[in-house]
Amino acid sequence: MKKIQILGTGCPKCKKLAENAEMAAKELGIEYEIEKITNINDIMNFGVMMTPALAIDGEVKTSGRIPSVDEIKNMLR
Repeated sequence: MKKIQILGTGCPKCKKLAENAEMAAKELGIEYEIEKITNINDIMNFGVMMTPALAIDGEVKTSGRIPSVDEIKNMLR
């Protein structure tokens, strides 16, 4: 099972990133769990300075932008 982590304070961009990540996982048909990390200290522990950020299985893949559904699919493969 993939652990998809959305790092951000809950802004509209963070919500869009969560939607894209969920859509990518569903389209791939993989088992996944989405965790939203909103605490600024927890976000900084990932080394992220710009939100929204996307981490998969604890590894930061993007920050400061919203990747497309296709980009996220490639990260999940």
